[in-house]
Amino acid sequence: LSLFCACRKEPTPLRLRQNVTIQRGEYRLKPGFLDKLIERMDKLDPESIQLHFLKLSRERGLLETIFQSIQEGVLVIDGEGRLNYANHAAESMIGFTFDVARGRPVSNFFRDIDWDWDLILRCDDSEWSKLVSREIEITYPEHRILSFYVVPLSGPKGEQEGAVMMLRDVTRDREQEADLVESERLNAVKLLAAGVAHEIGNPLNALHIHLQLLEREIRELDAERSDELHELVEIANNEVSRLDVIITQFLRAVRPAKPDPTNTAIDELLRQTLNLLRDEISNRSVEVQLSIPESVPQITVDRDQMKQAFFNVIRNAIQAMPDGGALEITISSSDTFQAITFRDSGVGIAAEDLARIFEPYHTTKTEGSGLGMMIVQRIVQDHGGQIEVRSKPETGTAITILLPRYDRRTRLLRAPESASSNHI
Repeated sequence: LSLFCACRKEPTPLRLRQNVTIQRGEYRLKPGFLDKLIERMDKLDPESIQLHFLKLSRERGLLETIFQSIQEGVLVIDGEGRLNYANHAAESMIGFTFDVARGRPVSNFFRDIDWDWDLILRCDDSEWSKLVSREIEITYPEHRILSFYVVPLSGPKGEQEGAVMMLRDVTRDREQEADLVESERLNAVKLLAAGVAHEIGNPLNALHIHLQLLEREIRELDAERSDELHELVEIANNEVSRLDVIITQFLRAVRPAKPDPTNTAIDELLRQTLNLLRDEISNRSVEVQLSIPESVPQITVDRDQMKQAFFNVIRNAIQAMPDGGALEITISSSDTFQAITFRDSGVGIAAEDLARIFEPYHTTKTEGSGLGMMIVQRIVQDHGGQIEVRSKPETGTAITILLPRYDRRTRLLRAPESASSNHI
């Protein structure tokens, strides 16, 4: 009404006011009034129409800027499932450019979803939110978990003309949830550890003492009988010692001592660990290759705990090469982390076992306790670090320990490239 009167350069006529009603504080036009208004558009002043079109153009530019600035992806889809609009966030998430993808079916970008647009556009408000609100996992242009929902669009006469799809990157949220689950799992294991130590450790000590007493009694028997019984006692002693080692490793994994960090040269610590394993490395015909820069910055770690972590990783790598092979150890530094990568040429880890290597008692070795990598994970996490594992069966495994540098420097980062540089 104001647009019409402004273009006509006249006050609102009484007959026009009679076509306006007020409902719940809002002005509403009576049916048929807009049709009459459109019929009289040709009688408006051209200069006034131009001014109002310029105003509408500026408002459209403002809305475009807002849509391109938000972090959520916005896709506008027509009634046949073709792409009509996409903002920069959607281009970046899905990996395409709107100029190239305009008019293409949106199913090209979400291939694992069975779109039934007729069903989506016919359902009412209470149905479509349940039908098309979900999460999907994509691998291009990078691994992401996206949460999206679809809102049907209504035309001027109430008919369904398409839909708006809203995308949100929830990858970090899901990673945090996984970390929380992992933390709760470890806490449950820690609670179990106290009971295990009390219920099993004390009986083992009693067994060890009585076996020593039994050995003294056996010495007083005749030689033939003494040798026979001594062999049985020795077997029992070995089994008791093996159980004691398992319990000790378990308690070290779940009830560790608080780190006592000191300024340490990580390359020196690595060489000391290799020296401890020198005989085993030689016996298994493993060639160790060190790639260490001339200058390695010192970092703050608990020397004994980090040496234990290196020991477990190197020993696992050696045991993964029963017929010999090569173990390459590389140290590199960035502004944030110091990385130590252990890459072996062993048997590798099967896909079904890769996700379970940090679980307690999960092992593929006949004599393994299944606690070595769990101890490594706990030590690295206590130091604020991260572990990355890559493996391929019959090719080898690469384990990277990332330790934070507390002397790291602040630097400016490059702004991410525009989504327009991506292609389908």
